[in-house]
Amino acid sequence: MANRGTPPGLEYLTMVDQLLIHQKAEILEALTGFETSNKYVIKNSLGQQIYYAVEDTDCCTRNICGRKRPFDMKILDNAQNEVIHLYRPLRCTMCCFPCCLQKIVVEAPPGQVVGYVSQCWYLCYPHFTVKDSQQNPFFKINGPLCQCSMCGDVEYKINTFDGAVHVGQINKQWSGVLKEQFTDADNFSISFPLNLDVTMKAVLLGAVFLLDYMFFEKGTDENQGLLQRM
Repeated sequence: MANRGTPPGLEYLTMVDQLLIHQKAEILEALTGFETSNKYVIKNSLGQQIYYAVEDTDCCTRNICGRKRPFDMKILDNAQNEVIHLYRPLRCTMCCFPCCLQKIVVEAPPGQVVGYVSQCWYLCYPHFTVKDSQQNPFFKINGPLCQCSMCGDVEYKINTFDGAVHVGQINKQWSGVLKEQFTDADNFSISFPLNLDVTMKAVLLGAVFLLDYMFFEKGTDENQGLLQRM
């Protein structure tokens, strides 16, 4: 798990074993149901901002495809340099098509692939494979049966690929009744070994965004229903 060389902008990740990811609430989206570009602040365990993430999509893609939409995500450092680039292609969301399930591609620096997170076929419990740049399996992420946060966190365990060792966890944190009901601005935390290669830390960070869009991003039909109730 030792570092093989640190891509520019990821030096700070060598010093952390936990990240907090907070999606910024958009007032326009909450009031109208019109899907806007997602924006996130990425902090250390002390609450200090280290990165900023912004979705790069057009309005038609966001509002027609909803949570299924393909996207590019730019992760910037505090000097506004793009240090990580995420790409989610348009893929099937139904497990009856196991050859075309969800995945996200992680580049660090942009243009250099360092890993992938791929959805695995499942009946009940969602799970994902974390791969390195050569698509060799590295970790397995296992989720719970229910993806709904009912006044509590939703936990995704990160294990070695053979399942023998628990190495970390992704938590979708409960944000309170009003925020959970009327926005899709979610809060996550992720933990991993301190000595893990920074490129794999970046790939695991990419997994957070894939989980957010797949399970916690509200669809356009849900937004319309919230607007009617308001």
